Amino acid sequence: MTISITGTQERPATDLGFLLHKHPDKAQTFTTAHGTAHVLYPEANAERCTAALLLEVDPVALVRRGKGKGRGGAPDAALAQYVNDRPYAVSSLFSVAMSTVFKSALRGVCAALPERAAEPLPLRIEIPALPARGGVELVARLFGPLGWSAVSAEPVPLDAQFPQWGDSRYVRLVLEGELLLADALRQLYVLLPVLDDAKHYWVAPDEVDKLLRAGEGWLAAHPEQKLITSRYLARRWGLTRQAAERLELVRLAEADGLEVEDVDNAVDESVDTEERPVPLAEQRRDAILGVLRATGAARVLDLGCGQGQLVQALLRDVRFTDIVGVDVSVRALTVAGRRLRLERLGERQAGRVTLLQGSLTYTDKRLAGYDAAVLSEVIEHLDLERLPALEYAVFAAARPATVIVTTPNVEYNVRWETLPAGHVRHGDHRFEWTREEFRGWAAEVAARHGYEVRYTPVGPDDPEVGPPTQMAVFRRTDPTPKTAVKTDSTPKTDPKTGPIPKEEQAA
Repeated sequence: MTISITGTQERPATDLGFLLHKHPDKAQTFTTAHGTAHVLYPEANAERCTAALLLEVDPVALVRRGKGKGRGGAPDAALAQYVNDRPYAVSSLFSVAMSTVFKSALRGVCAALPERAAEPLPLRIEIPALPARGGVELVARLFGPLGWSAVSAEPVPLDAQFPQWGDSRYVRLVLEGELLLADALRQLYVLLPVLDDAKHYWVAPDEVDKLLRAGEGWLAAHPEQKLITSRYLARRWGLTRQAAERLELVRLAEADGLEVEDVDNAVDESVDTEERPVPLAEQRRDAILGVLRATGAARVLDLGCGQGQLVQALLRDVRFTDIVGVDVSVRALTVAGRRLRLERLGERQAGRVTLLQGSLTYTDKRLAGYDAAVLSEVIEHLDLERLPALEYAVFAAARPATVIVTTPNVEYNVRWETLPAGHVRHGDHRFEWTREEFRGWAAEVAARHGYEVRYTPVGPDDPEVGPPTQMAVFRRTDPTPKTAVKTDSTPKTDPKTGPIPKEEQAA
């Protein structure tokens, strides 16, 4: 991964070497926590000087240093730990390298040329491959308000030889303008991991202090402050709120001409009266548990159980005597087993829960005869043409008395401030339905297989766009197994324009 900083000015452009504390005539190497960093100068003369920072990352060494655990505690056998973009794309690893290699420059300290460190320089910064979860629009929203005269973000195609494949999630970023070198470096230090939307290390409380130091002078008034703090702090709610409170005090202090150094004291004296919002995932689990308890279900299937959050909640309630979690991913089931601490459960508790590997698009005799089945945030991860197979396996073959299905409501996406327009909520979502589309699919499934269905909102029910999650509860009315035909009842879609109206499908 590389980044280049170019200075062009009337006075010797090689002054950039003094400001970075790196001599243009030398290629220097530094050891960082995540690899080896190199600083070199492809060009250095009186008119133009370019410093390049190259970071060599060894993904395998990162796994070994982590004692075999990846992000979220995944075992080191996970393929993602060995096949990833870390050696090739700029990320939070690069921010760590910058803080090591350009430590003095980030602080704006230059004993040799203090007057140059305190004045704006004509700069050009280029990053060939930058992950941008949010696309070029988010890049412009983040860097646009920061004083750059030109912000260019070009999408990198997945493969130049196959343009029909479209663009990747990476961009080539070029920033041009007159800024203090320290300000430019601090902006990159914060915004690189924000655009990647990932931190490759544990986010501790001291990250708030790092964020405020690097964001001094620009973050408090940034229009995307909320998004920046949330992503930089890995969406840790407590840290994000703490940062927001301190930034608000900074903004007020600057507006009133007060000393910013007094902010920490003001924060300590502030009274916390705000209640912690309940995460949507927790609201969804509570809604599902409420339905299961109301139906009197004792034997429950969690189809597409993932890492076992719902299974864990079911296990805490003694009324659920037989709990089966099913997932196609062996890795997810491994994490679920660790979450449930199956090896430590007593014989009685362990006998209540079973984890099975299997695909929901195939019939499985092991899943027949249960009181209830849950498909929580599952159907949107399947290709539309495979939904009839899942429908047959669940409603025709397994035929539980109750089936609970939850899925995102795409209409609510406009209420997510951090979600770019037109994007789905998760990169693996193959579709997201409107309320009408979801209810149309559910009604046809119920009619075909002898169920009745009702719909329940999960989360705040917005009067204009509905709830963030929509839930359908199917109750079997016909106990006789159906000889179902695997027909394609899913809404037809066009990859560019979205759902196709029924009258156009008929035509």
